[in-house]
Amino acid sequence: MDRSSDGSTLGRINAEAALLLGAGYAVLLQIAHPSVARGVSEHSDFASRPLDRLRGTLYYVYGMALGTEEERDRVQAIVRAMHRKVRGPGYDALDPELLLWVGATLYHSGERLYELVIGDLSPQERYRFLRESSVYATALGLPEEEWPATPREFDEYWSGAYARLRVEGAARGLADELFRPKKRVLWPLTLTQRFLTGGLLPPELRREFGIPWSPAKQRGFDRLTRVTRVVYPRIPRPVRTLPAKLYLRSMRRHGGWKSPRRTGRKRTRVA
Repeated sequence: MDRSSDGSTLGRINAEAALLLGAGYAVLLQIAHPSVARGVSEHSDFASRPLDRLRGTLYYVYGMALGTEEERDRVQAIVRAMHRKVRGPGYDALDPELLLWVGATLYHSGERLYELVIGDLSPQERYRFLRESSVYATALGLPEEEWPATPREFDEYWSGAYARLRVEGAARGLADELFRPKKRVLWPLTLTQRFLTGGLLPPELRREFGIPWSPAKQRGFDRLTRVTRVVYPRIPRPVRTLPAKLYLRSMRRHGGWKSPRRTGRKRTRVA
């Protein structure tokens, strides 16, 4: 079997458990794009299977960042086959514009969380991380030349794409399902994610998604990030990367993916 990509900048950064703190942030950025929100709303199920959706997303993220070449090819083929079914009026999951936006949110949220709680990336690290993160979009069909070539190009793309975001009814409904799933046992976890997401989102998107905020919450978020930045880097790296290793082990045990359970209605799981 081919060597793992663990030695890459992408693998080193995405193996950090701290990046999971930005999961809700990345999802809300994605669905703030109306076409992404419509596709997810009609082909995914946040409310009844939030852990399954999280598992699928992390299989893709960790598989592409840390898997062997053989595993990356298998995960890529599975996700691309799923996304071929995700199309409808006004959206197509394999539309290059949507692939670029979703891939960009994964890069952006990873970079932001890493620098927020671990440390600043050098210009060389940022460049390598950007180039290697292109795989999240190019593996599903985005032409390589459409991915921003430099951090400056990425910042220009991000500013323009962000200005076109609109939080519509489908996106607000998905956010409600994400943070208030049907399984109440998950509420402590999802309410924590809502707090972290609220602190990470720009104020205008936070308001549009209806996430309650206040000066006291902002002070609490700032205090939490300061403490985390001090404590987290001192945790031994084998502990910090344990979630990534466990998800990779699970992915390998299931041959590249875990088969979805049957439900009463037919849904296409979107990674």
